[in-house]
Amino acid sequence: MNYESKDIRNVVLLGHSGSGKTSFAETMLFESHAITRKGTVEDKTTVSDYTAIEQEKGNSIFSTLEHVSWKDCKINIFDTPGFDDYVGEVIPAMKVADTAIVVLNAKSGVEVGTELIWEYIEEFKTPAFFVINQLDHEKSDFENTLEQAKSRFGNRVLPIQFPINQGPSFNAIIDVLRMKMYIFPSSGGKPEKKPIPAEYLDKANEWHNALVEAAAENDESLMEKYFENGNLDEEEMAKGLTIGLAHQQFFPVFCSSSAKNMGSGRIMGFIHDVCPSPIDRPAASLEGGGSKPCDPNARPCLFIFKTVHEPKVGNISYFKLYSGTIKSGDELVNAENGIVERFTQLYITEGKNRELVHELRAGDIGCTVKLKGSHTNQTLNPKGSNAKIEKMKFPSSRIRMTVVPPSKAELEKLANALHMLQEEDPTLQVEQSMELKQTIINAQGELHLDLVRYKVENNFGVKMEFAEPRIPYRETITKEASTAYRHKKQSGGAGQFAEVHMRIEPYYDGMPAPHGLTVKNIEIENLKWGGKFSFCWAIVGGSIDARFINAIKKGIMSKMEEGPLTGSYCRDIRVSIYDGKMHPVDSNDMAFQLASTFGFKECFHNAGQQLLEPIYDVEVLCNSDVMGHVMGDLQTRRAIISGMDSDGHYQVVRARVPLKEMHKYSSTLRSLTQGKAKFKMTYADYQPLPNDLQQKLIAAHQVELEENHALHHH
Repeated sequence: MNYESKDIRNVVLLGHSGSGKTSFAETMLFESHAITRKGTVEDKTTVSDYTAIEQEKGNSIFSTLEHVSWKDCKINIFDTPGFDDYVGEVIPAMKVADTAIVVLNAKSGVEVGTELIWEYIEEFKTPAFFVINQLDHEKSDFENTLEQAKSRFGNRVLPIQFPINQGPSFNAIIDVLRMKMYIFPSSGGKPEKKPIPAEYLDKANEWHNALVEAAAENDESLMEKYFENGNLDEEEMAKGLTIGLAHQQFFPVFCSSSAKNMGSGRIMGFIHDVCPSPIDRPAASLEGGGSKPCDPNARPCLFIFKTVHEPKVGNISYFKLYSGTIKSGDELVNAENGIVERFTQLYITEGKNRELVHELRAGDIGCTVKLKGSHTNQTLNPKGSNAKIEKMKFPSSRIRMTVVPPSKAELEKLANALHMLQEEDPTLQVEQSMELKQTIINAQGELHLDLVRYKVENNFGVKMEFAEPRIPYRETITKEASTAYRHKKQSGGAGQFAEVHMRIEPYYDGMPAPHGLTVKNIEIENLKWGGKFSFCWAIVGGSIDARFINAIKKGIMSKMEEGPLTGSYCRDIRVSIYDGKMHPVDSNDMAFQLASTFGFKECFHNAGQQLLEPIYDVEVLCNSDVMGHVMGDLQTRRAIISGMDSDGHYQVVRARVPLKEMHKYSSTLRSLTQGKAKFKMTYADYQPLPNDLQQKLIAAHQVELEENHALHHH
């Protein structure tokens, strides 16, 4: 069946882990007859959590695409994971969805996972509505959950329904938009429609009027009708609410019980009647300005939002068609790299199952296999067009680990596995750090790392261990020092001779020229590892020939790349060469390079040597009841608390914390707050390390040097 763009709805299910998104998706599939049996998460039979790891853990880890037909429209549904660690699965689904369904757990209310998601709803300007789920639970509290949603997301949160008999005997919903009561059979499914009982009529009328006002607000002609008649008919209501929803002027609230299969049919009806089709949404922004409206009659433009590697199949590329129509066999050009791709097979998906289709129209979502050179975040167009849909941006990492190097035989397999995973997951960064001589993995948290390890071991058959990574320290000086260093070597024929007199001092921007020296030339270099190096040539009367300048500079740089204290990079130092001696025969580049290396090292130890450590700005969002624990824990991490704020009913703690002390912070924070907190960290600057820690690191480095020395001499 080919769906017109106007009959497509792309929705994403969002919510804190455990709010029941997967079960809700399952009831949508069941109610629309896409499946004949309703699976459950407990029995591991749901369409969406179909991977072994999701069934093992009992929660969603990947976002899964499913679709249902409802009346004459196709609803594409993304079921997304609720844990913050898997945000890399949520952003792509948000990018291509046109409506967000935020699932709230009636027994837990608004949780921190919901908060996080709200930031994305605002950023993507996605129309959204709430489903208060699990109303059959004995601790279910609809009123409290609704109040929390209003206090957190504002008075634009308006209920369309309220439950009757919530708790284990939940069986009825009053709908204040249609002004009917729905009574469900004990097995769920299609309800009976009844008039609203007298005792609930006042509340229903009051809530109905709030909806009428919200609908009228968005359109002048509706406003006039409302003033004239004091009411709007159903069609007028639908029109006003459609406009309000599209502009985030109003966030409706529905009731459901996924376990009892109650409420999803009405919600699909609302998606069909009121939620925007891709054509109704604002045109997609393009990189570098401009936009791409969803137009089925324009030339095709598709954006790859997700890549999944499947054994035996290779890469599966999921895409949204932003305009035009694509048929199997079409060729498109990748706007990023010019590669021509042929779409031999087009599929729509239902969880793990793929169904071949011959064409897809603007606004629809599908996937294809075996593209040669196209990846996530890339756009493909016909020849002659190079539109690029604005790329997705992913959050920076919150945990870094090093990979314990496996055996030589496994090394290549591991590198290949990590490369594949990085292709699939834009929130995972793998870097080969030359500086730390380690493979560093940057991820979103412990759960994310567990997933990486699981995939490497199960899909690629390589054992993988993580360890605490080294810290990229820096070395510098705090006062001025001078030295005269003579390098002299006599052996058989030609000897080596060089003498260099140097002064070193801490460098800062705009510092005056070195006192008491006649400076010929000052060079200031921005070091690629941060900080600066200033080199002053102050030789008068040719005591050292200018042709040795580069050799002397090279000698100093070689020590700055492997500093005298811990072998870390040096920064923010000015070196002035003001005197020296050379020999007409025995002086050469090598001699001067060695003299300046040893001279710099000797000087460094007398110049108030100082180790610097990277400091990060850390921001923690938590409930006020755990704030004391969060602050107390930060103080054990040498943190400097720089501010506290409240954001809605959450507290924000801002602190500056050394990177060294942030190791495994995500798991500590999770256990301190029962998972009800989140944090982000960004690099701030380098600061002096406390003296006792500095001494420890210098001593440890000495031991390491001696061990290496002993190894090389056996």
